[in-house]
Amino acid sequence: MTNAHALKTVVFPVAGKGTRFRPATLATPKELLPLVAKPLLQFAIEEAVMAGAEKLIFVSSELKPGIAAYLSHPGVTADCDVVVVNQEKALGLGHAVLCAREHVQDDSFGVILPDDQIFGPVGCLAQMAAARGESNANMIAVEPVAREDTNRYGIIDPANHRGRLVKAKGIVEKPMPQDAPSELAVVGRYILDAGIFERLADQSAGSGGEIQLTDALARDIERQGLEGYRFNGQRYDCGTPSGMLDATIAFARASGDLCQSLERSLSYAA
Repeated sequence: MTNAHALKTVVFPVAGKGTRFRPATLATPKELLPLVAKPLLQFAIEEAVMAGAEKLIFVSSELKPGIAAYLSHPGVTADCDVVVVNQEKALGLGHAVLCAREHVQDDSFGVILPDDQIFGPVGCLAQMAAARGESNANMIAVEPVAREDTNRYGIIDPANHRGRLVKAKGIVEKPMPQDAPSELAVVGRYILDAGIFERLADQSAGSGGEIQLTDALARDIERQGLEGYRFNGQRYDCGTPSGMLDATIAFARASGDLCQSLERSLSYAA
């Protein structure tokens, strides 16, 4: 990716409670749970740096001091400027992004949800930035999901396809399968124009009683446009124990010594 397409600022919403990983997350933030020896958050930080990030904004919670403690260690954030802000109430992803507003310049910025681990030859956010080029449209990473799972995701209403890019004419949060406009689901990578903050600031509560980023993107389509990007890589939902297990196995298989250990363990189990 050329410097012209670098994303200087990346936001990480990391205030979630991680209830599906309790009791482990009673003491350890879910973003610091490891794939073998590397925390989920470290994978996300490295992906942001690969996309050109110079400033990293972590929207956390005062109940998760471990996040700030981890970020304070030398080398963790690759000498980027680091900002930690607290989301005082759990009001949704849109609200979490809004919490970063005063620390984002009037420029496009990236958002990474560490729960979604995406393994590929190039980081997903870097792929998106290169594909976006000089466009100012909001961009979201998308992948196909089973029709019965659409009520777990934001789903785009595609207008046309151009290679890996999908121009969206609409987007809806967690539609029931019979109401979903497609099976292309939004996953945890975004490139947003700073104008999205104006939409988020007056966004009413949506699905789950939360301020949904999806709803703000839908309102912003006429002004800014919206593109989905079908990334090159494999996504694992590490917000669930099963997804974390799958990601750990995939990570081990891609590592020489770990792969040998994994194969031995699987042979013993068999």
